[in-house]
Amino acid sequence: MAGTIKVLVVDDSALVRQFLSKILSQDRDLEIIGTAADPLIAVKKIRELKPDVLTLDLEMPRMDGLTFLRKLMVVYPLPVVVISSLAHQGSAAALRALELGAIDFVTKPSLGIRDGLQEMHREIISKVKGAAGIDLGLLRRQIRMERQAYGGNRQQVLPKKHKKNLPLLSHSQKIIVIGGSTGGTVAVKRILTELPANMPGIIVVLHMPAGFTASYAQSLNSSCVLEVKEAASGEPLLAGHVYIAPGGKHLLLEKGPGGFLLRLDSGPPINRHRPSVDKTCFSVAHHASPHSLGILLTGMGEDGAMGLKAMYDKGSPTIAQDRQSSIVFGMPKQAIALGAAGMVLPLENIATEIINFAKGSEPSS
Repeated sequence: MAGTIKVLVVDDSALVRQFLSKILSQDRDLEIIGTAADPLIAVKKIRELKPDVLTLDLEMPRMDGLTFLRKLMVVYPLPVVVISSLAHQGSAAALRALELGAIDFVTKPSLGIRDGLQEMHREIISKVKGAAGIDLGLLRRQIRMERQAYGGNRQQVLPKKHKKNLPLLSHSQKIIVIGGSTGGTVAVKRILTELPANMPGIIVVLHMPAGFTASYAQSLNSSCVLEVKEAASGEPLLAGHVYIAPGGKHLLLEKGPGGFLLRLDSGPPINRHRPSVDKTCFSVAHHASPHSLGILLTGMGEDGAMGLKAMYDKGSPTIAQDRQSSIVFGMPKQAIALGAAGMVLPLENIATEIINFAKGSEPSS
């Protein structure tokens, strides 16, 4: 079966192992090479079978999934897709898994496992296949950076009450919109932690399910000097604030009598996603271009490319993350192919370009 993606399924439930194996085997590009009931068995099978992708539950005997993931990524980094009911019960666990190096996650249904997993088969197969295509060298570098950050090597964040002491940035009515998917949660965190407090309003759209974006916003809020929150319908867009599009809702920009407002929309998914980066970027292009900056980060698929092109065509500066720093070079690649990217930058340079935009400087490239 040369050329197939070898998958190891790790879950303490024999029923889940059986159904996940059956679901993944429906795709001829995937080969189930084994299953494991706990992390200690998984370690032996990883060494013996050398899988390309691991699916991982977070609640298991003998060692919890997060501890296993942390240890695994130090000695044997692998693309991991978390498939766990714990992701639903405590989204902080899923977010922590992404920080530790997991590529994506699927919320396992708490009831009706058989039917629930079958209904999610397209999502599960897509995420496993997407994980197989990542750059392992880049994953290793990202994991090292996260370990350094948790080890206290990252510069200490200033308390939010001190943000008035930071340099005041001009043109507060400018708007920044950032979109991404696979790998985007970590990429957005890296960008935001490098930004000062007095920034234009920032809108962030990631492909995350309902119930996760509030926890993600809270995590970001504790990590940076900007005020980060999950967006609410009808609220004003304020400078120094970051608004995370809620899972399950599109996030739109509108003009109000005193400035820009945010509106949530429950319309149908676009590019199979709600929130959709395209939907947000189209509204920003209509109401705020050319006084807006559009950024498209790592992610599978093509969502965001057309919206970024709309912003670019109306005179807004636009950035696509480059191949070398993207965990998955899908969305940025589509934007570049469309001619939507005014700049193609590595992740580590994007925060500097955002600051230049906020200050009114010319693009650096």
